Amino acid sequence: MTITTEDLPLAADFAPASYDDWKKLVAGVLKGAPFEKLVGKTYDGIKIDPIYPRAKGASPIAGRAAAAPWQIMQRIDHPDAGEANAQALHDLENGATGLTLVFAGANGAHGFGLDPSAEAVAKILDGVFLDAGIALELQIGPQSRMAASRVAEFVKRKGFSPAACDIRFGLDPLGGAAVWGSSPYAWAEIVPAVTGAVQGLVALGFKGPFVAADGRVVHDAGGSEVQELAFALASGVAYLRAIEQSGIALDVAQGMVYARLAADADQFLTLAKFRAMRLLWARIEQACGLAPRPLFIAADTAWRMLTQRDAFVNMLRATMATFSAGLGGANAVTVLPHTLARGLPDPFARRVARNTQLVLLEESNLAKVSDPAAGSGGIEALTRELCEAAWALFQETEKAGGLFAALERNIIQRKVAATRSAREVNVAKRRDVLTGASEFPNLHEADVAVLDARPVVLPPYGEAQFKFDPLPPMRLAAPFEALRDQSDAILKKAGQRPKIFLANLGTAADFTARATFAKSFFEAGGIEALDNEGFLVFAELAGAFKASGAAIACVCSSDKVYAGKAADAAKALQAAGARHIYLAGRPGEQEAVFRGAGVSDFVFAGCDALAALRDAYKRTERA
Repeated sequence: MTITTEDLPLAADFAPASYDDWKKLVAGVLKGAPFEKLVGKTYDGIKIDPIYPRAKGASPIAGRAAAAPWQIMQRIDHPDAGEANAQALHDLENGATGLTLVFAGANGAHGFGLDPSAEAVAKILDGVFLDAGIALELQIGPQSRMAASRVAEFVKRKGFSPAACDIRFGLDPLGGAAVWGSSPYAWAEIVPAVTGAVQGLVALGFKGPFVAADGRVVHDAGGSEVQELAFALASGVAYLRAIEQSGIALDVAQGMVYARLAADADQFLTLAKFRAMRLLWARIEQACGLAPRPLFIAADTAWRMLTQRDAFVNMLRATMATFSAGLGGANAVTVLPHTLARGLPDPFARRVARNTQLVLLEESNLAKVSDPAAGSGGIEALTRELCEAAWALFQETEKAGGLFAALERNIIQRKVAATRSAREVNVAKRRDVLTGASEFPNLHEADVAVLDARPVVLPPYGEAQFKFDPLPPMRLAAPFEALRDQSDAILKKAGQRPKIFLANLGTAADFTARATFAKSFFEAGGIEALDNEGFLVFAELAGAFKASGAAIACVCSSDKVYAGKAADAAKALQAAGARHIYLAGRPGEQEAVFRGAGVSDFVFAGCDALAALRDAYKRTERA
């Protein structure tokens, strides 16, 4: 259906808008600043323009069946098998259409996880009718690799038809080796173990898929979208090649591999990444002479974006991640509960995780349109550029001898480490904002409830014969949270937090903007900012500082007030006993004057907040 101005009579009253018209308006707003100021850039160096024309001739990317919903997977990771079973049954009764069994030691276990013993597996799945359309995904690690066979044994023992069971077995020794940074076996020894397990499951009648190309390994470690895609692609190709070499026809092996990607709160990058994964895998199929078949892609909301502080913001992050993965064509989505970074989630957190998907599917009807981003100029461009960059990185991995060989040579790890370092710098400078952690902290927030559970103790995974740099998971907010933990410990011991006095100069109109900035800046590190209504008289300022009990102060006001009063205010604070004086804002040409008056440091948007906060802790105690 084509919509014209005749269908929209109001539109006929306006002249057609063009890119040039838009750019003229933008130039007026920029007032001489370069247009490039509006161009963003990803951690892969991909440029993101502020506006794109429609991508003409674009077609939807084949993924889920038309109007078919994605599977609502619920994470099951309680170390107690009985509790895990109760959670599983409750989730299935309340909207989940599948279960993600996270076993101890798995890449996504994050300190907890299921016992992989046969007795535990039987107890966890008791009452779950796996032949009744319930999807099951296994996330297993090196020490829990036997879980796949234990689940298969349970299915046979219960009399379920393996062919009727929708089980993704999640075998992934490459992902496990990458996370741990070691392997007891060479790749040549791993291949027969994996293919033997696959052939055994096929012989029992299971349809798979059996092996997971898990890009979360790179994402959790702080890597980029291109690095995640290239890792998943290299992993999938390694498994596809191994399965074919074991005697299984390539067109059969094609359906035995699936991908698992992380979905985070960056809406456009996540959406484009999931679309790119399908196109990249289709290119692999083409190179293999196979008829394209939509790759099954499972999504987990991202671990690294979770915060311990202001954990309720994680609900918003998870909603955006689920939205993006769903529109990007994910076949299954597992939402990490918003309190997972604090501990094992309670029933409320689990219900929110489940209902996040239910609302998006049942009320927002997100699955009703297949690939809704098709034709969007920005998304199509981003998808294409991700594909091109990821394919080049994948080829580099292949030239190194495949994924395992590339891991042995630390090729992938060095690239991920560089990206992770860049992220850490931007987090430290608060360019990458983490609401509730690095920005807009709440020192008086109530703690969230988590379950009291002991993690499963796993035996060592053999002697590491092959060692290389690991890709350990990280959370972006962790450095700020460490400072908040330090503040909590001081509060518990001394009865009060470290504090800083805000030396607000002039009227509220003068100081409010920078006082608000300073309060957020210092409290992000757990240093309580003592606010006030401002001072016009320096003697009153000095008296208020002395009465506050703080050892350090931050001068806050406008540039105009700074020019006439900041130096005298700093002298008054210094005379009153301030051990360290900050000034909120860039000093400009007045820096020498301010420093000469006693200002030691300047805090402003883009400065290294973590370094400043760590240093501030050294100065918070009075002499």
